[in-house]
Amino acid sequence: MTGQVRTVDGRVAGRRGQATRQKLLDCLSEMLSTSPYRDVKVIDVARKAGTSPATFYQYFPDVEGAVLEIAEQMAAEGAQLTALVEGRSWAGKSGWQAAEELVDGFLDFWRRNDAILRVVDLGAAEGDKRFYKIRMKILNSVTNSLSASMQELQAKGRLDKDLSPAAMAGSIVAMLAAVASHQKGFQTWGVKQAELKPNLALLVHLGMTGKKPSK
Repeated sequence: MTGQVRTVDGRVAGRRGQATRQKLLDCLSEMLSTSPYRDVKVIDVARKAGTSPATFYQYFPDVEGAVLEIAEQMAAEGAQLTALVEGRSWAGKSGWQAAEELVDGFLDFWRRNDAILRVVDLGAAEGDKRFYKIRMKILNSVTNSLSASMQELQAKGRLDKDLSPAAMAGSIVAMLAAVASHQKGFQTWGVKQAELKPNLALLVHLGMTGKKPSK
């Protein structure tokens, strides 16, 4: 962990305090993967981390405050998904590779952060602006990068000029997020992961270029 970490009362936490704080977050993350968000209690998190509720309250006002901290860390990682889009070529075989890698990146990110993303989605759906902003922080960076790429394709005459880059990019990202969050559901329909990826990449490529990919 880098930078200064402060306790609830404003004191700067030392190395040991930072380690304790991170352990509490790690234990909470693990519990969210097996228990409903609202069933998780401070005493349970503290017990799992081998410390006391009083120690928990030194670093977080409540469970929700700790959840938001985990979500912010996750959103910072999610913003890096834009690296899968920026500077990529969508021409020829490069376009198919870009589509595949974007799909892989989305599905992998959602699998690794499934528990906290479910909490973020729940909070956003209930109108909590804090969770909504975190969700949009993850999605906006990729949406903006895709939109910029489509504008470049339009400028080069490779994409229909009447198409709205922002609308198409937003639709692609919303689709990726929805599918990524429903990966287990596809398995119940008999859709294997090996089948899901190329079909999703095909949809991304069609949306970005208006053409079938050159593989």
